[in-house]
Amino acid sequence: MESGAKEEGKVLGYNSKNVKKVALLSTLAALLDDPILADVPKKPSLSDVDTLINLELGSAMCISSFKLDGTFFDVAVVNSATVKDLKLAIKKKVIELEQSKMGHRHISWRHVCANFCLAYHNEKLLDDGAALQDFGVRNNSQVHFLPYVASKGSGRHSKRRKHRFFHGLNKHS
Repeated sequence: MESGAKEEGKVLGYNSKNVKKVALLSTLAALLDDPILADVPKKPSLSDVDTLINLELGSAMCISSFKLDGTFFDVAVVNSATVKDLKLAIKKKVIELEQSKMGHRHISWRHVCANFCLAYHNEKLLDDGAALQDFGVRNNSQVHFLPYVASKGSGRHSKRRKHRFFHGLNKHS
């Protein structure tokens, strides 16, 4: 008799856990449908929510990113963000926008980074470790993409080296 009660308790515990999860997800869905929270992504991460809270408190900035076709979108980053943080926020926002419009779509970010760079007032943001504030980027600033080809001196477009596995083995014998 006790084993039946234990199994019934496990089943009820399992169901109550699922019920709580479903209730939480339905509440979250209802909150995200509210027009006031329109800027929150459909599947927000903790960092997304934290950045949006910091934006409301004034310790983050909203930056408009203009694409080559003239369209733009806004991303939010903290005030102490680097160029790399901005690039990651743009990448995340573009993936979110593309998936909401067209479903699953792959974008080659390696190609984008090799052929385009971000610019603010025609100053290229090439150093990923540099703070955005060093370039004068503030709240409601506008960055845009520029066509960019890395010079050979930078080492990014060097010739591929051949890997000779067996060549090294012959020298040791």
